[in-house]
Amino acid sequence: MNRKSTWIPALALVVLATTAPTTPTREGVPPPKGSLVIVGGGSRSEAMMRRFVELAGGGGRARIAVVPMASSEAEATGKEVAAELDSLGAQSFVFLVGREQANSEAEAGRLDSATGIWFTGGDQVLLTAAIGGTASLRAMHRRYHDGAVIGGTSAGAAIMSDSMITGDQTPPGDTTGYYGDEFPAIARRRVEIATGLGFLPGAIVDQHFIRRERHNRLLSVVLERPHLLGVGIDEGTALEVRPDGSWRVLGESAVIVYDARQARITPMTDRLLGATDLRVHVLPPGSAFDPKTGRGTFPGR
Repeated sequence: MNRKSTWIPALALVVLATTAPTTPTREGVPPPKGSLVIVGGGSRSEAMMRRFVELAGGGGRARIAVVPMASSEAEATGKEVAAELDSLGAQSFVFLVGREQANSEAEAGRLDSATGIWFTGGDQVLLTAAIGGTASLRAMHRRYHDGAVIGGTSAGAAIMSDSMITGDQTPPGDTTGYYGDEFPAIARRRVEIATGLGFLPGAIVDQHFIRRERHNRLLSVVLERPHLLGVGIDEGTALEVRPDGSWRVLGESAVIVYDARQARITPMTDRLLGATDLRVHVLPPGSAFDPKTGRGTFPGR
């Protein structure tokens, strides 16, 4: 299936995400007071979700909007996740809107009281098509900058960055579309990139990373866009982004970070990509990472 977002014309999406540099802090914009909890898909431990509720204010105070539009069964998924969060002491509501509703200031106003926003899994392109560039997304960013926690899993992780992996690719001789999870080459112009929701500038997120062996995909993306940190989050694992900009790994597996900001990369004219001085960080649970310095630390170190 060829999945193109309707937020911006498809060609504009690819060009924008390919050529527009992003930086860890946006000039003239104060850093957000909120946190991010980005889950790589698969199972979510109770401890991980309790951490999300804690960051949203804790039991009895957390008010969380569940945003399920990535799911093909959005209503049922939204209710299921809301019940999970409520069992941990939150007060949750499902924010299920189409694009016209998402652009309504009155509908966006429902988010004003949210101390947390959770994006479910599914197809990230469905989600960005529903809320990208709308009044509701602007309201979400306001809540994040005022201190709300933003979380999501799988598709809800992919949408966190400015530039987003859609899941589609362009094999040689074929049109762009979804051809499964095999990415047999590290090559240019193979992985489709679109505009994400912009909560994590300066990076691009991939999910189910180790379990589904998506290394070639993320390497291709990062070597074409070396200003972006590649963040591969495995299943059952989360990356917590704190208000000071530091990262911490939660859960059961690892987060892989590809840093090509100081790498030497083969010329644009070469189809196959190559690089020297590419930095790779394999960060188990409890590890920390500073995206500004590119340095990571293990637990207790």
